[in-house]
Amino acid sequence: HVQLVESGGGLVQAGGSLTLSCAASGSKFMVNTMAWHRQAPGKARELVAKITRGGETTYADSVKGRFTISRDNEKNTVDLQMNAVKSDDTAVYYCYAFILVGLGIEEEAAMNDYWGQGTQVTVSS
Repeated sequence: HVQLVESGGGLVQAGGSLTLSCAASGSKFMVNTMAWHRQAPGKARELVAKITRGGETTYADSVKGRFTISRDNEKNTVDLQMNAVKSDDTAVYYCYAFILVGLGIEEEAAMNDYWGQGTQVTVSS
């Protein structure tokens, strides 16, 4: 069993900064690509940023130059540094990870998608 847990969400003033964190926990697993998605009220979930295990990053055009995604492969964590936040950044942010589970157990090995429970980010103006 693998679980993703986000933290760091909250209320922030427009133009301010906030850092979101996500940690994967469980046993016999290896985390590959990780990402942050967000969903604003009445809108579809969208990709904000993603990062491969090797450190290659991809950002949505709306956050380029303002957000930075990073990861620690030893800690199995991924962070999203949000700078110069805008009202349009208000949303529930979800952590995503593509994970190899069942390491060392041939009959159980598999790749799976995992999602965190989400953390609310509200930008006030």
